Amino acid sequence: MMRIARMIWACLALTLAACGSPPGGRGDHAGQVVTVYSTTDSAVFNPVIADFRRLHPEIRLRYVELDAGPLFERFVREVDGGQGSADIVLSSAMDLQVKLVNDGYAQKHSSSAADALPPAAKWRGEIFGLTFEPVVMVVNPDLLSAEETPRTRLDLVRSLRDRLDFWKRRIGTYDITQSNVGYLLAAQDARQSSEFGALIESMGKVEARTYANIGVLIDDVAAGRVALGYNVLGSYAKSRLTQGARLRIVYPEDYTLAVVRAAFVSRTAPNPQGAHAFLEYLMSIRGQRILATRSDLAAASTRVPGQYGRLGVQGAAIGPLRPIPIGPGLMTYLDKQKRERFLANWRTAMGRN
Repeated sequence: MMRIARMIWACLALTLAACGSPPGGRGDHAGQVVTVYSTTDSAVFNPVIADFRRLHPEIRLRYVELDAGPLFERFVREVDGGQGSADIVLSSAMDLQVKLVNDGYAQKHSSSAADALPPAAKWRGEIFGLTFEPVVMVVNPDLLSAEETPRTRLDLVRSLRDRLDFWKRRIGTYDITQSNVGYLLAAQDARQSSEFGALIESMGKVEARTYANIGVLIDDVAAGRVALGYNVLGSYAKSRLTQGARLRIVYPEDYTLAVVRAAFVSRTAPNPQGAHAFLEYLMSIRGQRILATRSDLAAASTRVPGQYGRLGVQGAAIGPLRPIPIGPGLMTYLDKQKRERFLANWRTAMGRN
């Protein structure tokens, strides 16, 4: 089910010295409003908003929470129509973000904080990865013991085939026809794994549940309605675990994908200096630490110590880490014909035709 957009207003400060190199002149920006369109749950992002407010109480932040597809469509419609729109766009749908930048909807931002990001977390000086998040499996430990829990995709395929009765309607994943993030992850799996086709076919045979909103899948795993959720963003799973949900997080040992939440300043930003200031804060050491320690979103910056420490796990618990780089390669599966063919094959394998 599509989320209803939610808007959070907070009085936030603007310190022009924090901006990287925004266009335009300097002046008094008290009372200025910076609008952020974001796919990140507002509850997750609240600690970031609160910290920015403590630092800079001179402007307001308007935080509009949307699903990835509606966010993309709304932003394009508003900008192309000459309407007021977002100053900053923040989304975990990396492919759609790259398309917007490629199509000329972003403006450049340069700073030492941007320079310090890993190469895979930035592109053209216009789009920047703020988080570094593994893609995991989540398991209900009451339904699957540690010994029964699949650790690789091949393990999962074998278990699905060998235990048809147990798995029937007890595995869940994204509905990639409705979720842009789910489509991105499935496309990356298809590129990375020779097991992808067999895995989807095996899920289809046990009538896998599919979800437009992965939070609902996590709820179903915690409640015991589903034994295992596949391709879940680790930040959401970790947040639920912290809140006491009955879950076990599994980092696939064959490979663990990692996504970034990517942000850019709109080319037509109504308040570009405020937008650059907020983006700069998000990339700063302080902002990255708040994301990592209080929002359960692993920091993208290598200046927050420890690659695996940023994930909140020990390195031995993770298979080969394969970050999805920000760049034009992400647009491959956005080609209309390729997308339709990929979705048709997925529907057939999952028995959804």
